[in-house]
Amino acid sequence: MAIPWLMALKVIPWGDVIEHAPTVLKAARKLMDRQPPDATGNVGSTTSVSAVPSLGELKNALIAAQGQIDRQAQTQRELTQTLAELAEQNARLVSAVEVLRLRTRVLVWCGAAMLLWLAVLTWWV
Repeated sequence: MAIPWLMALKVIPWGDVIEHAPTVLKAARKLMDRQPPDATGNVGSTTSVSAVPSLGELKNALIAAQGQIDRQAQTQRELTQTLAELAEQNARLVSAVEVLRLRTRVLVWCGAAMLLWLAVLTWWV
């Protein structure tokens, strides 16, 4: 069971993986550094349950909510970009594995043909 994993590790184009690693790491760090917004919505004033909020407090809450929505939209765009980069890298890995699989098949057939040719040659002589 370990041999297929070792073969898979050998056929991965590590150059491409290493080339894109800084971009993926940078995007991951940006996502990790983001702090979730506080529960108060950054309004700054507290109101009791029975008190009716003023128009200014409602306006501040709306502005804070809009800022939070904008931050979430930006995070969503960054996640989408990171996912697209990972999907592209995965597609390149799959195509590289397919090329290596085809090369292996050709080499096996060439090796078998050479052995057959050597067997015929030694039998003929």
